[in-house]
Amino acid sequence: MIQYQAPADLLRDRVILVTGAGQGLGRVAALEFAKHGATVILLGRKVEKLEGVYDEILDAGYPEAVIFSMDLEQASDDDFKAMALGIKQQFKRLDGILHNAARYFTPSLLESQPLDQWMTLLRVNLAAPFALTRACLPLLRQAPDASVIMTGETHGHTPKAYWGGFAVSKAALEALTKIWADEMDSQSPHIRINAVIPGPVNTPMRTRSHPGEVAESRIQPEALMPSYLYLMGPDSKGKNGIIYDLANVEY
Repeated sequence: MIQYQAPADLLRDRVILVTGAGQGLGRVAALEFAKHGATVILLGRKVEKLEGVYDEILDAGYPEAVIFSMDLEQASDDDFKAMALGIKQQFKRLDGILHNAARYFTPSLLESQPLDQWMTLLRVNLAAPFALTRACLPLLRQAPDASVIMTGETHGHTPKAYWGGFAVSKAALEALTKIWADEMDSQSPHIRINAVIPGPVNTPMRTRSHPGEVAESRIQPEALMPSYLYLMGPDSKGKNGIIYDLANVEY
């Protein structure tokens, strides 16, 4: 994990978009970003979950968040463009994106995985982060300092049997991160794009993928927040195209 003590006003006046913000790691990150001064755009499929996070942020006295409901599996280019336009009209800026939304299916043999399952995994875990970032690039380019964080996964970083389309989608996300970071170095050096592999975090997805695992043995999402704050805030300037495996490496 990244050893970092974030100042209280680290993200003051910044606008940050968090996908998958209704639960798990996305929820905790949204709360933490808001705690450190950011106005957070909460994106997810289920409005009631987003409303719960919105209320938590409001009750804590942090900057008021905004809810944006979207099904990333069904979203089109026009949907992403409309969302970016809405952000521009309401806030006039966007300083960061945390791509945390993901889809997952029970591990199985490759030969047992249907094409429609693969297409869902690729659309949500890979194509959506690409299309959403691309739609928001004009806003990110206008920010004096911008950060995009992709959420990787252990089985994408080190593929193993049975993880099939999920592992492939997450492995491809690492390639996307490095390609885009390389392009930003020459085109927009003030935008950095990195990926974080959280490891065995105590989230609803981890409970589904590892039902026999003792929850107490997992990393709590709160323990990872110094890493996310560092990468989202200005102190990580110059860190670009890096895959941070938080479970296995101490930075």
